[in-house]
Amino acid sequence: MAYRKLGRDCKHRRSMLANLTKAVILNESIKTTEDRAKEVRKFVDKMITYGKNGDLVSRRKALAFLHNDKEVVNKLFNDLNKRYESRNGGYTRIIKLDERKGDDALVVILELV
Repeated sequence: MAYRKLGRDCKHRRSMLANLTKAVILNESIKTTEDRAKEVRKFVDKMITYGKNGDLVSRRKALAFLHNDKEVVNKLFNDLNKRYESRNGGYTRIIKLDERKGDDALVVILELV
């Protein structure tokens, strides 16, 4: 599976993706670059699928990825699983904005549907 390295080493990239995933789940919307949003989307969808499963194994996997943040995992397993129980994927949407002034990176909004 091809993935974006995002200019970081493995540990920094994993930590950044986990933090962005937590931000999307808590705030239901973030503003970031297009490459980061496309990469984070995979993890947000996976976490919501874990929340829909609702079993102990899924909760432990979500806790492991999200740095043991119980507030995020509780929102995932208590609120978001009810919202998306009839939906089979596609939990996020990317809305393109414009280029960032400093480096011309395309800025987007990643939000939950």
